[in-house]
Amino acid sequence: MGFPDRIERTVQLAHPPAQVWAALTSAEGLGTWFGDQATVDLRPGGSARLTWTGGDAFTWPMFGLPDDDPRRTYVEFTLEPAGAGTRLTVVETGFAQLPDDTYRKVFEGNTQGWATELGELVSYLDAA
Repeated sequence: MGFPDRIERTVQLAHPPAQVWAALTSAEGLGTWFGDQATVDLRPGGSARLTWTGGDAFTWPMFGLPDDDPRRTYVEFTLEPAGAGTRLTVVETGFAQLPDDTYRKVFEGNTQGWATELGELVSYLDAA
């Protein structure tokens, strides 16, 4: 494999882990900073479904692959207490599944996407 399989970002948040956890796992939190509406089945094997005003649903498909392609990336959030706040690490893996001709576009798009979305998470938490 000639390219990374993972994107990893760490951000220091000035909010306690319980507040960050709620923003990541509740329909209200997730549907505010990462979409317009969300449903969350918070259990092992559960799923989260995000929708935007246009009605599109987000299930983390791999950009550039057909809609019915079953390959997906895997996103993991790790929260660690850091003083009065939280250190949040986001890791997205699974890029090695991509064909060479689409890898760069997907990887760069998701890398930029995490920068944007984590900024929106910070704004959501700061406004609470």
